[in-house]
Amino acid sequence: MSTAPITAETTVGEIVRVAPIRARILEKLGIDYCCGGKKTLADACRGKQLDVRTVAALLTAIDDAPAAATPNPDALGLAALCDHIEQVHHRFLREELPRLDFMTRKVAAVHGEHEPRLLEVRTVFDHFAGAMVTHTNEEESTVFPAIRQLDADALEAAAGRDALRTMLGKLEAEHDAAGAALARLHELTDGFQPPEWACNTFRALYDGLETLERKTHEHVHAENNILFPRARANCGAV
Repeated sequence: MSTAPITAETTVGEIVRVAPIRARILEKLGIDYCCGGKKTLADACRGKQLDVRTVAALLTAIDDAPAAATPNPDALGLAALCDHIEQVHHRFLREELPRLDFMTRKVAAVHGEHEPRLLEVRTVFDHFAGAMVTHTNEEESTVFPAIRQLDADALEAAAGRDALRTMLGKLEAEHDAAGAALARLHELTDGFQPPEWACNTFRALYDGLETLERKTHEHVHAENNILFPRARANCGAV
């Protein structure tokens, strides 16, 4: 893959935008590339006490790995990217959130007395899930149709574009809240590592929450670092 060299001043959002496969490395290192996508690699590494040159080398090395079967969001147009987010990320949430809702409720009820943190896991997840359902519904009913109109050069000039800018800012704030909830779940579950005595449902829950974190990071990255900046650029100067 031929890409610009990764430097200490490259933002982590740009690093993943160019080559989504690099997200695997950042996820393993605990570096937030979605809500924290505007940070430079140097700042992100400093926050995790990592050597920036070593991390840059790891990121560069993975570029030679086989390409993923899913499309690179950066290669899609605005309308196609909205379709991709709905078909991949929103569909994942519609299928997975009810399953995790059942498991967080069950595991907290059965094991909460022995492991009190599970009660907070249930509360944090419940708030996260409710917020994400509202968030994705608003994207599909209001924001994405406006972006598709923008892509087709059919969005009313002033009022429509100003309204879209406002909506994008609101969605980004909601992404920050979702990221904070996922970070709290990560902390409460010791990095999604179940205790030795955990039952199969307990273990399946933690595995599901880990996948939810990874998939949500990919989802937010596609919007914060690709879709929304392009939509703003197409809206023209404020």
